[in-house]
Amino acid sequence: MRARTAIETIGVVGAGTMGNGIAQVAATAGYDVVMRDIEQAFVDRGFESIEDSLSRFVSKDKLTGEEKREAIDRIEGTTDIEALAGCDIVIEAAVEKMDVKRSIFEELDAVVDDDVVLATNTSTLSVTSIAAATDRPELVVGIHFMNPVPIMDGVEVVVGERTADAVVSLAHELSAALGKETWESDDKPGFVTNRILIPWINEGIRAYDEGVATKEDIDRGMKLGTNVPMGPLELADHIGLDICLDASETLHRELGDRYMPAYLLKRKVEAGDLGKKTGRGFYEY
Repeated sequence: MRARTAIETIGVVGAGTMGNGIAQVAATAGYDVVMRDIEQAFVDRGFESIEDSLSRFVSKDKLTGEEKREAIDRIEGTTDIEALAGCDIVIEAAVEKMDVKRSIFEELDAVVDDDVVLATNTSTLSVTSIAAATDRPELVVGIHFMNPVPIMDGVEVVVGERTADAVVSLAHELSAALGKETWESDDKPGFVTNRILIPWINEGIRAYDEGVATKEDIDRGMKLGTNVPMGPLELADHIGLDICLDASETLHRELGDRYMPAYLLKRKVEAGDLGKKTGRGFYEY
């Protein structure tokens, strides 16, 4: 099955942090976008986030007001999955749950044309397993954007067991057209980034829980000592502690005890303190 290579309209499934970020960068790059979520309230919040983000770019003279309006006008919000039927590629950015993603891909497989590539923004789950929910596994690829999508330059291209070479090339080319640089990973748990990043975050949480240092000094020490822009606790808050826990549990299940989630991470998620998005995580916002 040959993949469509002429991309004019990009579908995005999910209007949350990752989904609206992907929609924003695609629209800013000149593509028409269909952003779909399951409730209109989620779609509306997605547009609010895009509006706020683009306004910050305007205030920093990285966009003009006209460019901001044009980008927003290129995005169609919807709760109807059938609205994705005319897209040339669809990127899924739903919650990090395998059953949810497989269900979405099964639906998409029935909605879009047979030559349309289906991409997943999963950060840890098997692209091969997601692809198996479709009749086009060779047209399924991982396009894993980094958070926050409008700011971060990188995209991880993940190659499933049956992903066609032409689809891998398309993922790299589209990412470049969106202003991103890419690296490639085989479909192994956590890929490159989260296989290394999640244990780093967990160890930062354990160090704090065990009284090695204050959370501020742990983050300050890692920023000054390793030249990263955020320390592990601050970064966990920005990612979302629930997302960090999901990733940790996936890696623990697949790779063993060295990926066991920190106890304090579980406790924070149980308390509903999920980080920046809830106003409280390891820090208050």
